[in-house]
Amino acid sequence: MNYDESLEYIHSLERFGIMPGLERISKLCEKLGNPQEKLKIIHVAGTNGKGSTCTVCSNILRAAGYKTGLYISPYVTDFRERIQIDGEMISKEDLADRADIVKNTASEYEIKVTEFEFITAVAFLYFSERKCDYVVLETGLGGRLDATNVVSSPLACVLTCISLDHTEILGDTVEKIAAEKCGIIKRGVKVISYPYQLPEVSGVIEGYCARNSTVPIIPDVNKIKIKGLSVSGNEFTYGGLYLTLPLPGEHMVFNAVTAVEAVRAVLPDISDDAVSRGVAASVMPARLELISSDPLVILDGGHNEDCASALKNYINSVIPGRRITAVCSIMADKDYKKYLETVLPCFDSFTATKAGVPRALSSEELADLASRSGIKTECIPDPVEAVKNALDNQEGDSAVIVCGSFYLAGEVRNYVIERLKK
Repeated sequence: MNYDESLEYIHSLERFGIMPGLERISKLCEKLGNPQEKLKIIHVAGTNGKGSTCTVCSNILRAAGYKTGLYISPYVTDFRERIQIDGEMISKEDLADRADIVKNTASEYEIKVTEFEFITAVAFLYFSERKCDYVVLETGLGGRLDATNVVSSPLACVLTCISLDHTEILGDTVEKIAAEKCGIIKRGVKVISYPYQLPEVSGVIEGYCARNSTVPIIPDVNKIKIKGLSVSGNEFTYGGLYLTLPLPGEHMVFNAVTAVEAVRAVLPDISDDAVSRGVAASVMPARLELISSDPLVILDGGHNEDCASALKNYINSVIPGRRITAVCSIMADKDYKKYLETVLPCFDSFTATKAGVPRALSSEELADLASRSGIKTECIPDPVEAVKNALDNQEGDSAVIVCGSFYLAGEVRNYVIERLKK
């Protein structure tokens, strides 16, 4: 298969949907020679902050001189964002070659895998063949039955902020969801937890750690001194070490220190210089991403209630008083009512659109829900047209925030960047 054929095949596996369980991925990895067992892995699970925590971990390891693999999801503009070594996406040729191997192996042994299982196997194979020193591995959904949990002996398990999401699969309480996330914990393996977990989540984490003969490492928030929050990032000290983080939003500070503690748990002698350079190099698309300062345009793919709260706090702390136009699409299987309830008071006008995926809520229904709050609302189904309209009508010190979905962010990001270059 060439690259385009590989992508077409991988996406065809969506028909199998989400099928939690380790039997298929275990068998597939076994037939591939268990490449995951040849890797030194930091395994990351949670509801929010997984991608940024993984990115900071990876960049600190890279700054220390280690060849570092990074496996994350979702992607924003290029599928290959999901598999990286030292900040470079897997090449189209390498992806196609490994996809061929995984496809042929699955076919030979009659193993029917999901899309996520397939690409996880591709990543394991690629990282192993390239002899990565370390791999930072993000779970896809949950933890206990997630395909990434085929890894038997990670160096560390990291739990980012845990809250309600994917309740139809993971459970309808935060305790049930936390239990699924804690399923990545292995006996005797170091566990690092986000510092502001809900009390009921902390109780679950402590219980799982106790049963697995380990004690959770939790960043000391008293050691955090925030020096400045801005549209482009944060300045803070952690235990006296000055850090600049180009990921905006106060919550990103806590994600970053979680990552710092994770790397220190694996490499106690990691230098402060590597930590500071790694944190300073950490950027990600569509995480309160500043596309332009003048005019002010921000892209945010967060899609649940906690993400909505983070967006609200960012607006109130960094750009208070600005007139804000939101362009929004959100998935129908998310708690979009809670999301809107949190963010709508922050906006002066709202444009409902629909990302080009079947799961997306219709722009008409989204517009109807928003208009009930009394906010000035437009309905423009085409995402690029919706963003174009918002930018065309931007004036003064107003801001445009594109939000609610990584799918939406991926569809419009290149358009916005190219337009604002002119």
